[in-house]
Order: sequence, then C-alpha cells, then structure tokens
Amino acid sequence: MKGKLPSTMAAVFLTGHGGLDKLQYRTDVPTPRPAPDEVVIKVTACGMNNTDVWVRQGAYGTEADPAAIPTWRRQGNTLSFPRIQGADSVGTISAVGDGVAEERIGERVMVDFSIYNRDDDSLADIDYMGHGCDGGYAEYQALPASNAHVVDTDLTDIELATFCCAYLTGEQMLVRAGLTEGERILVTGASGGVGSGIIQLARARGAIPYAVVGRGKEQAVLDIGAEAAIPRDVPNLPALVNQATGGQPIDVVADLVGGPMFNDLLTILRPEGRYTTAGAIAGPVVQLDLRTMYLKQLQLHGSSQGTRGDFRRIVRLIEAGKLKPIVGGVYKLSDFHRAQTDFMDKNFVGKLVIVPD
Repeated sequence: MKGKLPSTMAAVFLTGHGGLDKLQYRTDVPTPRPAPDEVVIKVTACGMNNTDVWVRQGAYGTEADPAAIPTWRRQGNTLSFPRIQGADSVGTISAVGDGVAEERIGERVMVDFSIYNRDDDSLADIDYMGHGCDGGYAEYQALPASNAHVVDTDLTDIELATFCCAYLTGEQMLVRAGLTEGERILVTGASGGVGSGIIQLARARGAIPYAVVGRGKEQAVLDIGAEAAIPRDVPNLPALVNQATGGQPIDVVADLVGGPMFNDLLTILRPEGRYTTAGAIAGPVVQLDLRTMYLKQLQLHGSSQGTRGDFRRIVRLIEAGKLKPIVGGVYKLSDFHRAQTDFMDKNFVGKLVIVPD
C-alpha cells in the first residue's frame, strides 16, 4: 500500500433488516486498506437513494412472494451484516494498492458504484457498492481503481454526489426505452433524484419532458427543464397530460412511482409507445389490463443501474455543463437517522447528501 490512512474511522453500519434502529453510527470502525488494483478514498460526500431504505427494510420481495424480506439481488444474495451502505460517493484518493500508480493519490474522484461481474456491458449479474461491499456512509471507502473517475468540473463535492446513482439509473432507463430527439416523455416522481435527472437527460437528448409531481413542487421541475408539471393526485391524469401536451402524443413513460397510477400511464402512452421503470415508491404490485398492452402494441422495460458506457456519458454531460445538481439537503454522518427520516418523508427536491462530521 502507498499512502497514509488512520487506523479507525467513523461509519454508519446497517446491522440487519428492520427500522432505523438497525443503522448504527460508530467511530471505532477499522479503516479499509486497498487490495491490489484498488484505491481508498477519503469520502467527502455521499448521496442518499431509495435502495438504501428498501434494502434496510427488506422490501424488495421475491418473484414467488412480493411480501418476502430478501436482498436487492434476486439472482443471489451478496448482502451481509454489518454493511456500510452508500452508493453515491465523492472523495479524494488517500491510498493505493499494488498495481495502481502512486500519482493517483490526491485525485478528486466521483465513484461509479457498480460492481461489474462481467467484462462486457451486460447488467445481468450486476451488484453495487453499499450492498455487495461497503459503500460511502463512512469517512473512508475502498474500491476498484477503475471505478474512481476524475471529473473535470468546478462543481463542489456535495454537488457531484447528487449524480451517481440517480443519473446512471435514469440514463439506462432512457437507453432501454430508446428515447430520441423530438419525442415526448412523461416522468413520474419527477422531483426525486432519478426523476429530476431524467428531465435533464431527456433535454440533453433533445426530447421534451413532462413531469408528474406532488403539489408544491411544480416550479422546481419547470426550472430544470420540464415542459409542464402535472399534479400527481388528480382524478383524471390522462386528461391533464393530454391538456399539458396540447393533444400531442406521449412516446415514452419513465415511471418511478408505480402503484395505482400504473394503468393510467399505459393509457396515456401512444400506440407502440414505450414504458420504462426503475422504481415503485407508491407500490410495487400493480394491476395490468393486458388488452391495453397488446392492443396498443406497447413495450415494457424494467431497468436497474447502468453500464460503464452510461457512466462515461454522465461524466461527459457533467463536464459539458449540461446537468444541473439539485441538492435537497445536507446532513452530517452522525445525524444519519434524521437524514433518512427526512428522505422517507419526501418533502424535498433532488438529492439529500451525507457528509463526514
């Protein structure tokens, strides 16, 4: 190892499935050391995501039992306790393992949190830091050197920590749906991290995004590029969307909400339209009228995380100044329970970010 590291650090441990009591802040955690081809970063900021909560709660279900308490990965559990969660890490390289140039020490990096278990860009066996290995809710984090990316930008570390998971997830959703220039896309959960990212990623493609949001958040999504904002809790969502578009068709729905809204979203889509989802904060079990799907010849896409190529595109867009960070709040690591409580209440726009004390 080259570089200097303290013997212990502060971190938040997830000790099992359950409530907030399963999250323990400790200051006596052994600091990780870099293995060959790894770096250790001094974490300066880490964004919070829905998967942190769902993994803690064991809320992902199984194909046989939606109410079961499993891990995030349905193809094989890699979660063990205690685990340090946190996918959206930004920090400075403090130490390097064998095979990594010593000159990398001191680089400010944004972490591609994905654990790629294949050499190609297949997502069939993907995992992520904070689940299959420790993540960034700590003062230090070890990770493969190839996942630590220098980003040429004047954005702060806190601002950089708003992009990683949310925008990578959103980019892969748009790739799967094949969104192209001039098309119209309806985004649910548009004030959250992924939703607000999709609005900007759609604009970067030359597409026209429409946002479905909770009341009081309309102006926030208009400010980042939504063509129109439609309140979420309305009796006739298809009619309001049609009014917002001036009768123009919706080509793609990017859904992060699910629940009772699902069938309306398929109704809103034009014939041969595409539906893509990476979340279900209003309920994962939905009603589907198969006649709507086959008579309209719809495409339905499930999506989770993204590829190395997706991440590189996100970096290029950040460096080009085409993506705007949206910081909904900043919390100290020792105040993690309050941070996650506020996160679950959803009274913010963009991303919440955790910083070391």
